[in-house]
Amino acid sequence: MPMTQSISRLYIGLMSGTSLDGVDGVLAAMPADGAQSPIQTMASAYIPFPAALRRDLMSLQAVSDNELHHEALAANTLARHYAECVTQLLQQSGMQRETITAIGAHGQTIRHRPEAGYTRQTNNPALLAELTGIDVIADFRSRDIAAGGQGAPLVPAFHRAVFGKAGETRIVANIGGIGNISVLTNNEETIGFDTGPGNVLMDAWIAQHHGKTYDADGAWAASGMIVPDLLTALLNEPYFMLSPPKSTGRDLFHPAWLAKKLAGFSHAAPADVQATLAAFTATTLANAITAHASEAKSVYVCGGGAYNAYLMRQLRDALTDRNHMASVQSTEALGISPNHVEALAFAWLAQRHVERKPGNLPSVTGAKGLRILGALYPA
Repeated sequence: MPMTQSISRLYIGLMSGTSLDGVDGVLAAMPADGAQSPIQTMASAYIPFPAALRRDLMSLQAVSDNELHHEALAANTLARHYAECVTQLLQQSGMQRETITAIGAHGQTIRHRPEAGYTRQTNNPALLAELTGIDVIADFRSRDIAAGGQGAPLVPAFHRAVFGKAGETRIVANIGGIGNISVLTNNEETIGFDTGPGNVLMDAWIAQHHGKTYDADGAWAASGMIVPDLLTALLNEPYFMLSPPKSTGRDLFHPAWLAKKLAGFSHAAPADVQATLAAFTATTLANAITAHASEAKSVYVCGGGAYNAYLMRQLRDALTDRNHMASVQSTEALGISPNHVEALAFAWLAQRHVERKPGNLPSVTGAKGLRILGALYPA
C-alpha cells in the first residue's frame, strides 16, 4: 500500500553528539496520531566534521576569549553541515522538501549545567530553516530544565515508545561520547540517566597518542592490559554516588580530569590506559544496570560504542562478574541500526512538538511535570 499522509508523516532527525565526529541524519516516516504502524527509516546520511569545526567546537567546551563570537560562527558552520545532511537525505529518498513536516535538530552541546539552570546546544536553527526551506524544531533541553529537570537524557521517552515491551524489563544503553541507560521496566515505568563517560575519554586518549579520532573496534584497547588501581582511581568520582535523576558531559569528564586521575600512573603504557578507560566505561554501565534493573535479561546497545567489540566484551564481562546474566547485543536486533537511534529520537521529538505532546519523562529528568519540548523556526 503506498504511504499516505493519513498513515504517516515524514520527519528528519539530526544528531551531533559529544564525540564531535559529525552529523547523523535520518528521514523517517513517523506513524500519525493513533496509527499503529512502526517507524520506517527511509534514508540515512552521515556528514563528518572537518578538523577545523571539530577544533572550534572543542574550544567552546571551556572558557575562552571572545567566545560569543566564536560560538556564533561555529553555529553557522554547523547549520550548513546540517543542511548538507538534509540535502543528502532528500536525494537518497527521492522526496521533496515540501513533503517533510519538520526537522528535529539537537544542536551541539557545548555546556550542560542544569545545576546552574541552563544548557547550551549551539546551533542556528533559523539559518537551517532558511537553507532547507523546512520547519526546524530545536533547543529541546531548555524547557525541561526550566521545569526543574536535568534536560537530559531525553532519549528514554523514545526508547520506551519504540523498544518497550509489555511484561519485560529491557535496558537500552546508549554509548556515545557520554554513556546513558534507559530502564524500560516490565510495569511500563521508565528510569534513565547518564552513567558517565562513554567514548569521550577513549577518543581523547587515542587522539593524544595516535592522532586518531576514535579507537576502531577497540583494537588499541584490546592490545593493552587493564590497570586495576587506575580503574579504582577513575571510579573514585562523586558523580557515581549520586542518585538519579542526573546527567553529565564534557563539563566534568574531559582530558584535564583524566590527567589528574593519571597522576601516579606514569608507568602505565598508553595502550594499558586505553584498556582501562574501556573497562571504566563498561564498569560504570554495568554498575548502573545492576543497581537499577537487576531483573533485566536483555541489554540493547546503541551509539558508536556498539561497534567497539572490545568495549562490548568488557560490558558483558562486567555484568557477568556481578552475576547479571543479561544478553548484550546492539539495537540492530530490534530492527534499528545503532547509528540511527539518536537521530530517530529527535525526529520523534519533533513530531511530539508538532502534535503538541510532551517529550520528556519527569521520572528520568526530575522535571516538575510533562512538557512539550523544543522551539519552532518556521521555513
